[in-house]
Amino acid sequence: MPSSLPLPPLTAWSPPPHLAGLFTDIDDTLTTEGAITPDALQALADLKAAGLVVIPITGRPIGWCEPFMAGPGGSTWPVDAMVAENGAVAFTRGSGAQPPLVKRYQQDAATRSANQARMREIAALVASEVPGVALSRDSAGRETDLAFDYAEFDQHPPETVQQVLDLLQREGMQTTVSSIHIHGCFGDFNKWQGANWIVRELLGRDLAQELDRWVFVGDSGNDQAMFQHFTHSVGVANIARFVPQLSHLPRYVTQGERGAGFAEVARAILAHR
Repeated sequence: MPSSLPLPPLTAWSPPPHLAGLFTDIDDTLTTEGAITPDALQALADLKAAGLVVIPITGRPIGWCEPFMAGPGGSTWPVDAMVAENGAVAFTRGSGAQPPLVKRYQQDAATRSANQARMREIAALVASEVPGVALSRDSAGRETDLAFDYAEFDQHPPETVQQVLDLLQREGMQTTVSSIHIHGCFGDFNKWQGANWIVRELLGRDLAQELDRWVFVGDSGNDQAMFQHFTHSVGVANIARFVPQLSHLPRYVTQGERGAGFAEVARAILAHR
């Protein structure tokens, strides 16, 4: 679909009644100004209560995700798993009355250690060659990728974002750009690859063979692989600012932005259950 064309509204979508589950981005899809809104949190709970598998998938670090999987005082998000760092690592739940969190990686420990040493060198290169660009403030919780802030706390123009991407790619990293961060990693990781991996790990099933039973909701550049593959993909309305830069667009778009848009998707799904 050419990026110059408007996206069909969510009201044109007929969610199939036999859905198995939903993947969703977090930043600017579930969250609004950095926090999940009550309507989005209730939407997650309603989808779970309807029997759907619910899996947030994000460029955020695995350490950042942990409180949402095991929050104090009943603040745990009602989700089955959380995939972080654009697919490289995830939290799932163990078994029992109070199931422990289980951290799963796609790379072994030796590979991760070697990559971390190389990433420290590349972070220093970025600091030297692109002055003013800093690692994201959540970087302490990262294990498998680098992230640089261009729109969360700092503001950098597209030319600077491209300069960082060029450097990371020159050093052999795979890159993506979210709504707030520039990402680089060693390994063939993206949200689509990570979604396939976690469905195999968690459910023992082949996501690619049952795409008509899954939905994805997102808002930015690092969601493109999901938009490309998912039969049922939805962008929240704030995706509009990225449309000119995207090669792959969602099939539909919500009227509401961010968390309100996600809640809109949940209502549409539940109306067809």
